[in-house]
Amino acid sequence: MALEVLSLEFVQRLAEEYGYGAVFTGVLLENTGMPIPGETITLVGGFLAGSDDLKYRWVLLSVIAGAIAGDNFGYWLGRWGGWPLLRRLGNWFNIPEERLEQARDQFSNNAMQAVFLGRFVTLLRIFAGPLAGIAEMPYEKFLLCNAAGAVVWATSLVSLAYFVGRLVSLEQLLLWVSQFGVLALVAMGVWGLAYLILNRGQTESKA
Repeated sequence: MALEVLSLEFVQRLAEEYGYGAVFTGVLLENTGMPIPGETITLVGGFLAGSDDLKYRWVLLSVIAGAIAGDNFGYWLGRWGGWPLLRRLGNWFNIPEERLEQARDQFSNNAMQAVFLGRFVTLLRIFAGPLAGIAEMPYEKFLLCNAAGAVVWATSLVSLAYFVGRLVSLEQLLLWVSQFGVLALVAMGVWGLAYLILNRGQTESKA
């Protein structure tokens, strides 16, 4: 799982010691834009619920609340100061502002899908909130897609860990989910590349 900086053992100890507070905080921090293993924390919470160490409904509510609150915080960070910061980073890495504007516009054109489906892709889950703010996605649409995505993502992962975790080890479960995330990231990359190629071809044909 990309960008994860905490070991599974450490995450599990945190969840066992601090329970729902650890689950909520971990998911919130990841969705704010920090490289915290929110997916792992969610699966650990569901796994512990399946072992009767935690309650399923409270784990689920903690994940949903953390995901919605974190993404909202990330959205407003991006809305209030994200674009100047992104331009400054572009200057450091010699990325023309026109390229950044094109990337912002492309995200804006697909913002609803990115916010909803991005829940299932590690990198996009971390950055979707700030990027939606930078792209100035209307807040009402963001809130709707954010909440819907949070409910579907949280229910899927917590339920998976709750039921399947009784049959396989937590390590194996994390591996399967990680492989799915990599495939989703590759698929979205291929789709984005195809979009750029087709868009460029249409632009050249009009010229």
